[in-house]
Amino acid sequence: MSGSGGHPARPLPVSEVPAWDRVHDVVIVGHGAAGGAAAIEAAQAGADVVVLERMSRGGGATALSTGLVYFGGGTEIQKACGFEDSVEAMQDYVEKAAGAQADPERVRLYCENSVEHFEWFRALGVRFSPRFHDHKVTHPLTDDSLVYTGNELAWPHAEPRPAPRGHKPAQEGEAGGALMEAILAGTDQAGAAVVNDCMVERLVVDEAGRVVGVFARVFGESLTVQARRGVLLAAGGFIANKEMLAQHAPDLLVCNYQVGTAADDGRGIRMGVGVGAEAVNMSEGLFINSYYPPESHLKGILVDGNGQRFVNEDAYVGRTSDAMIRKADGIAFLIVDDEIYGPTQALHKLAAVEETIEALERALEMPEGSLVHTVARYNELAERGEDPWFHKTARWLRPLSAAPFAAVDCRVGRSIYGGMTLGGLAATATGEALNPDGEPIVGLYAAGRTAAGLCREGRTYASGLSIGDATYFGRLAGRRIAAAEPWSDPRRPPVK
Repeated sequence: MSGSGGHPARPLPVSEVPAWDRVHDVVIVGHGAAGGAAAIEAAQAGADVVVLERMSRGGGATALSTGLVYFGGGTEIQKACGFEDSVEAMQDYVEKAAGAQADPERVRLYCENSVEHFEWFRALGVRFSPRFHDHKVTHPLTDDSLVYTGNELAWPHAEPRPAPRGHKPAQEGEAGGALMEAILAGTDQAGAAVVNDCMVERLVVDEAGRVVGVFARVFGESLTVQARRGVLLAAGGFIANKEMLAQHAPDLLVCNYQVGTAADDGRGIRMGVGVGAEAVNMSEGLFINSYYPPESHLKGILVDGNGQRFVNEDAYVGRTSDAMIRKADGIAFLIVDDEIYGPTQALHKLAAVEETIEALERALEMPEGSLVHTVARYNELAERGEDPWFHKTARWLRPLSAAPFAAVDCRVGRSIYGGMTLGGLAATATGEALNPDGEPIVGLYAAGRTAAGLCREGRTYASGLSIGDATYFGRLAGRRIAAAEPWSDPRRPPVK
């Protein structure tokens, strides 16, 4: 088969496929949250589905995640914990969290169908407990299932009547693995076929440019799979591809922890671009430097290398971490005193510990008087319960006065910065991949991190939007592909 081992951005003409090894209605590339959800819906709609997964088992980035999903609008768990929420309130907040470049149609659909999507997870066997975790954390390590996961309580997006919407499966520790086990089991129960250890290398197109299948390798052996109705790319983002990061999102190169897997190398995005799809939002990503918990650290102040504050410390970690990179140039310290300091969940080191702010300033080699003035002015305003410059919530305002004083090291290269990409293929809410003119690439669909999905900005992000986006819009894509007009090979080659 000539040219079969080419670059993933170069499609393979169907004329170079002498015969198909397998023929299915729907071919899904990637068995993570988006691919699994799409497989379940497409198979339940009556389509013949195959999922091609490059790893030895499905799971993707979701299996390594906290397992938080952003549900709202009045889920049973919200009601059981005593919180009122509405579709309108949720949509108002998600519009802000998704970012200025977000697709309003995606936001509307996601919020209007959030309760139904929550019940879809429960139907897969995912269990949620009716317990609210009333602490500022990145995610509960308990089996509590409801938590605030964004800026619902913090400036600039604090809600008038805030409601927690982060839903975590009822188990201690990280819950992404449990979430994916339910999705993988659901894929099997729906009747979709799965081929693991299968690296999809190229899309196959006909003379008119329609995507009609894929070329892959399984343990070095070639595999051609015809897609009668369409191919869904759900192969992750590109956080593991240094060359793509350097080209599109160079700020993310500072991250020393990939929020993803080795499979997040951008292969799906490159294959889509190769057949004419547009890649959008490629410069955006999420930074994560978690200086809390403990939540007492929110009473400290974040300063840059010149001893100046630059963000409200009680904001969601995506906002504060983005500010550390873009406003503090990666040189950031959390200044705390003896009463509020505690070891962080992310194992931060201490840059310095001193008996006075003056001595701490000198130890950090800051301009003379800079940190001293910042702390003095902060303390003066905190005594009055005010933060006119950065609008930290009064609950977390407290003078720093209990010596000794410490600087928690949040500098790039000296603390953990997680990162993930938010850019991908332009696609409709139902998954149709689009070219630069906004026209669909016939036979091609995208979901999950391979698509530019619901949330477009890391600085406004709320935890749980990624898994929620991947699964909900993966479901829509699965149903849409299952209903697409079928394609048949005019040469009618025999299946091997």
